[in-house]
Amino acid sequence: MNEENKKTLLRVAKESIAYKLNEGKSYQAETPDTPPFNEERAVFVTLTIGGELRGCIGQMIATEPLYQAVIRMAHSAAFHDTRFGPLSLEELQKVKIEISILTPMKRVNSWEDIVMERDGVHVSQGYHSGVFLPQVARDTGWDKETFLRHLCSGKAGLPADAYKDRKTEIKVFQVYEFSE
Repeated sequence: MNEENKKTLLRVAKESIAYKLNEGKSYQAETPDTPPFNEERAVFVTLTIGGELRGCIGQMIATEPLYQAVIRMAHSAAFHDTRFGPLSLEELQKVKIEISILTPMKRVNSWEDIVMERDGVHVSQGYHSGVFLPQVARDTGWDKETFLRHLCSGKAGLPADAYKDRKTEIKVFQVYEFSE
């Protein structure tokens, strides 16, 4: 991912949000017919204002070209993250966009195999699941067990110690992240 590609993806993410705010409808754009834009990749888009989370939406499994995934996740982070109301035009001027491109997930045998700040983590058991990007460990300073307790109880709706339960599936992934 070169600097020009990063700038293009950050620009299209912001354009998709601005278009919805100004035109009242979803942004439509053709995918450039070149790598990495046309490659299917899983992606998260995170919005912050003044260092505080303002929205974060993503997908764990690649289902569309990276270019389209960034457009859709930016729109969703701005307008459909249920933890926040829709982003306003005034907030758009202050928002910082971060894009995280994910590697495919791999199952680990034990929570002890997780490498903090390198691995993003997805936990699931039955109908409950939750995910933290690797940046969460860096940004919070949590140790591994605190990180996993918050992931299980706060994100997945599981008991805080579910990561120790053999019935809980734990998968890791890495991200390539960049921001404005």
